[in-house]
This record gives sequence, C-alpha cells and structure tokens, in this order.
Amino acid sequence: MLQKRLAIPLFLFLLAICTTCNTALGANVITGLIGSSALQVNLTNQNPDPARPGEPVELIVSVQNIGSSNLKDIVVAIKPKAGTSFYPFSQLTGESLTQSISYLNARQDNNDATVLKFKLLTDANVAEGVYYIDVTTSAKKADSSSELISTTNTFQIDVRGKEYAQIVTISQSSIDVGKEEPLEFVITNTGTSPLQNMVVSWKDPKGVILPVYSDNTKYIKHLDANQSVTVDYSIMADVNANPGLYTLDISLNFENYNSQPESIQTTAGLFVGGPTDFDVSYSESSQGQISLAVANVGNNMADAVKVSIPDQASYNVSGSPSTIVGNLQKGDYTIASFNVTNTQTSTSKNPLIVQIEYTDPQGNRITVDKDVVVPATGMGFAETGARNSNSSNSNSNSIIVYGVIIVVVAGTSFFLYRRRKQGGKKVELTAPVVSKEDTQPKQ
Repeated sequence: MLQKRLAIPLFLFLLAICTTCNTALGANVITGLIGSSALQVNLTNQNPDPARPGEPVELIVSVQNIGSSNLKDIVVAIKPKAGTSFYPFSQLTGESLTQSISYLNARQDNNDATVLKFKLLTDANVAEGVYYIDVTTSAKKADSSSELISTTNTFQIDVRGKEYAQIVTISQSSIDVGKEEPLEFVITNTGTSPLQNMVVSWKDPKGVILPVYSDNTKYIKHLDANQSVTVDYSIMADVNANPGLYTLDISLNFENYNSQPESIQTTAGLFVGGPTDFDVSYSESSQGQISLAVANVGNNMADAVKVSIPDQASYNVSGSPSTIVGNLQKGDYTIASFNVTNTQTSTSKNPLIVQIEYTDPQGNRITVDKDVVVPATGMGFAETGARNSNSSNSNSNSIIVYGVIIVVVAGTSFFLYRRRKQGGKKVELTAPVVSKEDTQPKQ
C-alpha cells in the first residue's frame, strides 16, 4: 500500500519532467523544476516571415503554466547565452527585451496562455538563412517566494537576404552625335539574396538618345548575391541634338522572395557631344600671302578655333604663325592667311602642315594636324636659299641688260634725230638764188 502511494507522486513528477525537458527547438529546457510546476513558451508568430534585412521583426510569444502550482513574478526575456550574441538581431530603439507577467494559474490550456510581443531589428547586411534566438523565463511558486523556476527556449527565425541591385558602372560618359556607339551597364546584386527574372530597361525622357538594332529592354533570368552581369546596347544620339548632359532613367524590375514584382529606379548621366573634324585646303595666293580655307566638317561645334603653321623643315613663316578665327559651327568655314615661303622643289612631296586647336562641347582643348598640298606655282613668292640667290642675280642681270638696251636705243634715236635735223639746214643754205626776172616770162 505504501509503495502504491509513493508510486503515484513519483509518476506525476516524472511525467512533468518528460513534458518539459524536450530539447527540440521551441520546447522548454527546465534548469530548475520545483514540484510539478512548469512554464511552456512557444513562438506563435513572426512578422514579417521571413525577417527582412535592415527592418524590424515582431515575435509573438505565448507563455502558459502547464504545471499544478500557481506561479507569480514571471519574467520573460530575450537574451543571448553567456558568451554569445543573438546576431543578426539587436534591440530596437524604444523596445524592451524583457517583459513581466504578474500571475499565472496552474493547469492552463492554450486559450489561457499569455501573449507577449517583442520587436527586434534585423541587421542590414545579414545573409539569407536560418538563425536562432533564446528566450529565457523565470517564475516563483505562488505559495513560496524562495523557490524559482527557470527555463530557456530556443527558436529559429527565418531571414531572407537583402534584394537589391545597382548599376555599378556605365561604359560611356559621353557619346558623339549622329554616330552609333556601344553602351554597357554593369549590374551588381549588392544584396544577400538571389534575384530572379530581372528586367533592365532605360529611357531618355527627351528622346535624344535612342537604342539601335534592339529595344531598350534586357532580360536576366538569375543573378546571385554579390554577382555582376553586363548588359550591352548600341545607341545613337540625334544628329541635331544640342551638346549637353542628358539623363537616362534606368529601371530594374525583379521578383522578390514571395514571387511578387518589385522595382528599383535609378538614373545615370550621359554627355552628348564630342570632338569634331576639319578639312583644310589651299585657297589662293596674293602678294606673298597664302590663304587657306578651314572648314568644320564634323558633327559638333568648335569654339575658339586657332589656326597655326608650326615649325617645319620645308616652309618658313614670316610674321605671326597663328591666327584665331573664332567659333565654327558644324558646316561653317573660314579663311586664314599667312606669309609663307618654301624651301623645297616639290610641294606635293612635302605638304604644308597646318595645326588647328579648338575647344570641344565638353570644354576640352583639342589639337589636330592637317596636311595641305600647296601648288608650287601658287605660292606667289620666290623660293629661298641658293636657288633664290641665283634667281635674284638673274633678275638683276636682266634688268641691267634691259637698261643698257634702252639707253642705246634712246641714244641712237637721239643721234639720228639730230643728224636728220642738221642735214635739212645744210640743203637750205646751198640752194641757188632765183631772181625775180627769172621768174617772169619772156616776151
């Protein structure tokens, strides 16, 4: 009989231990059990589920007294075990990690459980995965202030990765007008969760920059965390576009963890307008000057254009070697003149080098060289060196010969004139005198 009386309380005691000593996740771990009292703590809800990086997560916990003794001064706390942390979670500003329950009756069922809410902050850079958190409870028996019941529960929290992508680099910072050019976007998943079914598109609100050979949309099926992908386009700017900085509105659409569509909007700048080109040709020569026609044959404006004849072996410049001709719109031309002498026998083998310096629409100072063939007979001036000396001597000798000839001719003419005049006077003096009677008729 005595054995039966002892067996029944022992059975109930062992049953209470077995009910509360399961170490599975979410079950109670009784570290101090007094009598047949026990606390059961469950994680009943998580919002959002899974938790999102950088955002608060709310944990709803139910506390239930399943023992046979009433409990008081119940304290429920979220805190790490000794020497550990509960990363990736931390205390949210204004929220407590400890809550209290003044009294719990014995033998509660699920409907009698007390519900507590805790809010935590999820680390912004956490990787996707399953994490664990410890909830510790302590209580006293209602009929004793010295007896303490303590339990620890471990719960698992699902955390999704951060879903975010960004345009890391753009291959072009500027493009020329009216010219097909490549454009590449390097897109990187900077989050901690893979991105699915990603659609990349862009648009210039002003319609100056447009894609060619394809539309403005690219499709990416999958992009892992910390991975990058390059999407490429062929683009062209309107030939009549004004130089300047244009905005590209870029849209990144993808499916989130719950297969719901999400979108990330960003912008990029692209400068339209680049260097231009010139054509330089011989125009004419006059009184020792050579004139050159300088035309802007590119698609962009050229500001502060300066035309120069640099030092070169085949040509010499007297006077200023440079002239500023101002601004040249595309299609415009101007005339630049220089005093140039050549030191060569053939200008076709050694063209005249002309240097053009200008400012492009981006403010860059650019220098280009052009070769100009100048006709040997069109220089309008004598050649220099030994050949020029011989030519000068020849010209001088010719002038002297012509002068002597003129003097001889003039002297001869004057001598003949004087002689003729003197001969006339002599005839007049020796002519016979005719009397008046000789002129009258005889009778």
